[in-house]
Amino acid sequence: MSTPVLDVRGLTYAYPDGTQALWGVDLHVHRGERVALLGPNGAGKTTFVLHLNGVLGPSSAQGEGRIEISGMPVRRDTLAEIRRRVGIVFQDPDDQLFMPTVRDDVAFGPANLGLRGAQLDERVGEALERVGMTAYASRPPHHLSFGQRRRVAVATVLAMRPEILVLDEPSSNLDPASRRELAEIVAELDVTVLMVTHDLPYALQLCERSVILSGGVIVADGPTRAVLADGELMAAHRLELPFGFDPARRH
Repeated sequence: MSTPVLDVRGLTYAYPDGTQALWGVDLHVHRGERVALLGPNGAGKTTFVLHLNGVLGPSSAQGEGRIEISGMPVRRDTLAEIRRRVGIVFQDPDDQLFMPTVRDDVAFGPANLGLRGAQLDERVGEALERVGMTAYASRPPHHLSFGQRRRVAVATVLAMRPEILVLDEPSSNLDPASRRELAEIVAELDVTVLMVTHDLPYALQLCERSVILSGGVIVADGPTRAVLADGELMAAHRLELPFGFDPARRH
């Protein structure tokens, strides 16, 4: 078996006020997998994600455990490379877009890696093309629709050529057309995806595998269709499918 692109072992974390967020989480994701991270509010999903690129760390006084990205441990001395390998697209695109133009935002990360000139232009063009936003390169981000800004936020991460793309509630606040367009983009990406979402039909559409994190522990890990079809499991962890949506039926 190849080295997992994401290998989490015994991850435990408590916030300084004593709130225990994670209780020994193990998760292994292999290259090319698309995994949905599901769970009720307060389950520890955000805390978990913030460990993946070292915003929070198991080596702190509040935590323990080990995280490796393609064999590289997440440590203070590896953070620059880890943050290139793990790209997080946050729920609010305005948290990631701060430059005068779309092109400037997408170029920001690669430029910090030292790319210049034609090499930088190629990286930016490639990322914008993958999200269908090439025609908007010279636009100010704040002139775009919310759905367009989210696609640009995805491009800023893709421009770093990450090994793992983490999407935090990617479908939230999107109209139906924007939701569909983003799904089509994500489905075409040749990158490992970890998608944190409350949108269970989206998880079924985009992720073959789903993990439920509840109370700081992983309580289920399996094919998305089977996980969503387990009514007792879903009810126990406050996860509800939309009215009339049957995960056992092909949609």
